[in-house]
Amino acid sequence: MAMTVLIIDDEENARENIGQFLTAKGYEVKGAATLAEGRTSLQRGDADIVLLDVQLPDGYGPNLLYETAGMPFRPPIILITAYGEIDMAVDAMKNGAHDFLTKPIVLSQLEKSIERAGEVIAMRRELLHLRQSQQEKGKFIVGKGPAMHAVLSQAQRAAEKSVSVLITGETGTGKEVLAKFIHSIGPRSTKPFIAINCAAIQNTMLEAELFGFEAGAFTGADKRKTGLMEVADQGILFLDEIASMPLDIQAKLLRALEERAFRRVGGTSMIKVDVQIIAASNRPLSALINDGQFREDLFYRLKVVDLHVPPLRDRKPDIPELVGFFIRQHNIQQGSNVVGISPMAIAALMAYDWPGNIRELSNAIARAILFCDGETIELGDLPSEISRLAANG
Repeated sequence: MAMTVLIIDDEENARENIGQFLTAKGYEVKGAATLAEGRTSLQRGDADIVLLDVQLPDGYGPNLLYETAGMPFRPPIILITAYGEIDMAVDAMKNGAHDFLTKPIVLSQLEKSIERAGEVIAMRRELLHLRQSQQEKGKFIVGKGPAMHAVLSQAQRAAEKSVSVLITGETGTGKEVLAKFIHSIGPRSTKPFIAINCAAIQNTMLEAELFGFEAGAFTGADKRKTGLMEVADQGILFLDEIASMPLDIQAKLLRALEERAFRRVGGTSMIKVDVQIIAASNRPLSALINDGQFREDLFYRLKVVDLHVPPLRDRKPDIPELVGFFIRQHNIQQGSNVVGISPMAIAALMAYDWPGNIRELSNAIARAILFCDGETIELGDLPSEISRLAANG
């Protein structure tokens, strides 16, 4: 995954020269001419690594070390120092600076320093990913019904073989959770899981998001962008709401899957990737094929394993187990200590049809915990559309 280097230096030539060098090495580069601009970029989370000049028009560069000390994942900061500032640079390293480079900068030394900082970032990402993977393993509730046990069994086989998977089901049934579960138990668990909602991105931008683009490929493309297909290399790319993907992008995706390679928009060279595709849809793709809105060849390429997640109304025996899970989850998020739910409340949950499926159940439990005055969720703590079922019954 590409890393972004933020250069905080008031000398425009220095920013441009260093930026061109790092861009050629595959890094994303952002610039800031003042300490204030640098702070803004850091607050936005724009930087993985920071190159920081000591003397800036609006302040003393190393002060940024103290200001960012409390950040949970402070970017490695490399100081750019003048000859007479070596003692200061050594002191700054004691206070958290990753490295320092003296002016004039030797590009080979800069590259090595950036590479060492990149190793720190890669290790952080790996640890974070492992923690998230462990958490995801506890997020998938199988339940008691045979339908979900069959889904889980097929998902495990798909994970082992890294084949393409098509997950269908109504909105809110947990299709992305199932995709993350497949990722967490398979051989790609230590590699990226990249998700994209095809319905949430303009058709004109979807190709660029998936495959990236070269500088100058179109108006506004002032520098190269790495696509999500490339970012997901060795891992899993989750294509949510794939039914919304335009036919021309479907054709390019099919070719990329068949050749295991693609070109960036505006590019000429093929980029090889090893990506497992998991696609999801809340609409029946077979019907869209008949209407000419989805490619039949892509459909069969995606559904090597076809998993259907049933709606919650068809798996009501699983509701008590799901409620227990969501109580534990939302207790942590809200800092609450709810330990149970009353028989009348659970009966109301079992009687409701759940048009929003598991997502709606999660939100209902979050709401109930918010309004719960004791350690047990009562009927009155539930949303009115659910609690009134018990009153009418």
